[in-house]
Amino acid sequence: MIELDNRTSLQIDTTTIEAIADSLTKKEIELIITNAKEMQEINKTHRNIDKDTDVLSFPYEEMPMCPLGSIVISSSYLLLSSKEFGHSVDDELALLFIHGMLHLLGYDHETDSGEMREREFKLIEKFNLPKSLIIRTEG
Repeated sequence: MIELDNRTSLQIDTTTIEAIADSLTKKEIELIITNAKEMQEINKTHRNIDKDTDVLSFPYEEMPMCPLGSIVISSSYLLLSSKEFGHSVDDELALLFIHGMLHLLGYDHETDSGEMREREFKLIEKFNLPKSLIIRTEG
């Protein structure tokens, strides 16, 4: 189940991201959609990187009945990337959500041997999403 905290004026359809979440976990996920300014503040506070970013994941400590974690997505990236890659905002949301979910589940593309990218690709195929996430993260 997704607990949506949409702090923007974007209209969000959660149908696809609910299906993605259900396919990966039975735990609750907090999803925050926010603006570039707040995303920059979160990124600076938690990663010491003073700029907006597309998606951040915050896994919760493993405890019974505890949500899996929080995913924070920047509305500015949703709008810019969907326009740049020629697909809907909801498709871009699903792509970033997959990326964030896999981080919550312990995947790390910066340290693994391609396992996260392979899992992303399989989920993108399964949910018939645009391949732009794979294209922009290769190499």
